[in-house]
Amino acid sequence: MDPRYTRYDRATFFFDGGEYIAAARELVDIVADNPESTDARMLLARAYYHSAQLARAERELRTIVADNPVDAYARLLLGRTLQRRSRHDEAGTHLRLAGAMGAAL
Repeated sequence: MDPRYTRYDRATFFFDGGEYIAAARELVDIVADNPESTDARMLLARAYYHSAQLARAERELRTIVADNPVDAYARLLLGRTLQRRSRHDEAGTHLRLAGAMGAAL
């Protein structure tokens, strides 16, 4: 079995168990080796968000949104991340776009 899948499975296991920092540690190398993997990058962004590493979450989410501007969930999570960083005006833009694209606010 490809070790990347094993690491991704381990990261998913950590994430599902609420061990977000451990999940992020696994995912950093996966994303570095496979920058086009939106699934791994999104899971990394979510792990950062849930472990309050908001600057890192923002960076990953901005990359996803730049690559796929119509990703409603990435916009929603970016808006929530910006809210938690007290950047409410900027958050509002992403939250409105997410809502217009059908993301559940």
